[in-house]
Amino acid sequence: MTPEQLSATVVGTLEALVEEGALALPDGVPATVTVERPRQKGHGDYATNVALQLAKKAGTNPRALGELIAARLTEADGIGGVEIAGPGFLNISVEAGAQGRLAGEIVAAGAAYGRTDTLAGQRINVEFISANPTGPLHLGHTRWAVLGDAIGRVLTAAGAEVTREFYINDRGVQMNNFAASIIAAALGEPTPENGYAGGYIDDLAKAVGAASPGIFELPAEERLAAVRARGYEIQLQEQQDQLAMFNTHFDVWFSELSLHESGSVPDTLARLKELGHVFEDGGALWMRTTDFGDDKDRVLIKSDGELTYFASDTAYYLNKRERGFDRCLYLLGADHHGYVGRLKAMASCVGDDPAQTLDVLIGQLVKIYRDGAELKLSKRAGTIVTLNELAEEIGVDALRYSLARYPADSPLTLDVAEITKASNDNPVYYVQYAHARTCRMIENARDLGMALPDVTTGEFDPSLLGHERDGDLVRALADFPRVVASAAELREPHRIARYLEDTASVFNKWYDTKECRMLPQGDEPVGPANLARLVLVVAVQTVIANGLDLLGVSAPERM
Repeated sequence: MTPEQLSATVVGTLEALVEEGALALPDGVPATVTVERPRQKGHGDYATNVALQLAKKAGTNPRALGELIAARLTEADGIGGVEIAGPGFLNISVEAGAQGRLAGEIVAAGAAYGRTDTLAGQRINVEFISANPTGPLHLGHTRWAVLGDAIGRVLTAAGAEVTREFYINDRGVQMNNFAASIIAAALGEPTPENGYAGGYIDDLAKAVGAASPGIFELPAEERLAAVRARGYEIQLQEQQDQLAMFNTHFDVWFSELSLHESGSVPDTLARLKELGHVFEDGGALWMRTTDFGDDKDRVLIKSDGELTYFASDTAYYLNKRERGFDRCLYLLGADHHGYVGRLKAMASCVGDDPAQTLDVLIGQLVKIYRDGAELKLSKRAGTIVTLNELAEEIGVDALRYSLARYPADSPLTLDVAEITKASNDNPVYYVQYAHARTCRMIENARDLGMALPDVTTGEFDPSLLGHERDGDLVRALADFPRVVASAAELREPHRIARYLEDTASVFNKWYDTKECRMLPQGDEPVGPANLARLVLVVAVQTVIANGLDLLGVSAPERM
């Protein structure tokens, strides 16, 4: 029995009391009630404060209402007992059979366990990384490569229709500087002013020359355009390959240049004029974002006629909304705090309520140390360590998990030795080892001829999961759907990681309890209790694997 199922049972009890006339609730029975695991053992399996919440509306005191609810709730299927604590808290004990039944439900659900319809019907666009296509992805992009992808995964698990999007900054002077840098490298000339340097530029020059022989002999203007296009193509493909290696995947790669080529920017400016939120001053065109709380108005077109990035940002936001997205989620770097207010004001200027259509998350910086020294320099990029170098140094799983287990808005310092060591002190190792342990247990059971019972029939007797440690473990597994829903609602995938660590701890305590042994000892025959605990182990395996998948981390069978 999950907390959600128990909540439904309590609601059903309230409805029955109202229908019988034993209880009057003028505002009606709530659709759900809060059910939580008590902080102290001995206070039942779950607790609810529903009597405290509804007593005033029911015209009685909380304890009297608690007694009324408890008397009826005790009769419900699967309820072992109800005690009233303090002013009216209900401490509920669930029968072992009803509680253990969840293990079978998890096994039957498989990869679907933990998924909910909390956000069903919502179309959400998650934009993250959005780097310039002028170099390899690096440490500064790594945190969002993990968190953006994980947020997309948990939103999908909560029922939302999610599109992960990479906004390619392929318009602007940096693209010409990029091309000029490649040309200079190919011709053996110094890096131009405001150009790009590093071994990767030399590699790109060779790759561009190999892909388009003779390209560097073209007339200057034609050469610049051709190298820009070819270099962009090669570098963008490298970024895509880097992210695929890192298990980060995008549904859409959206070109900034395409906004301008499609006419979206002029259309956006015309719409803003119709809404009355633009004005001219000093030969420039401005958006009056101060009408909606921004600290200053924003330039859309400079006095020399050049469009600003903010004009592109506004057209891009409208493009997302026109594609049918209900919410647009932006994941920005630590140096983008000033963007929050202007993005919300921009959404208001185009007629939206940013509280309903816009989310902006700011991620703090990450520092990674090896042997007491911060990793900064890249052998290839020359300036900062690349995503590929980090993955090779640390490993994809260790790096992803370590970045995912902390809130985005907290500065983060990681030590290579700590996050790669094979020790229970290392969270990713601890969780993955728990999964590998379940796999080994299931393999051992198979070697003894133990077959997984059919959880839909009488082969599986959940009432045999009656030990205290059995109950602790089942209740931990029961929390998973709620944790996933919470992680999605709050855009906080670190909740999944912390849940997995707690659940692995509960599982290890269960594993060390001799009364809960899954395998028969010595010459003992395989009994129904052994088979019931085999179901429980498969349930644990399922939950850990599902949780790791939400973080984009593998669930190894052996370690």
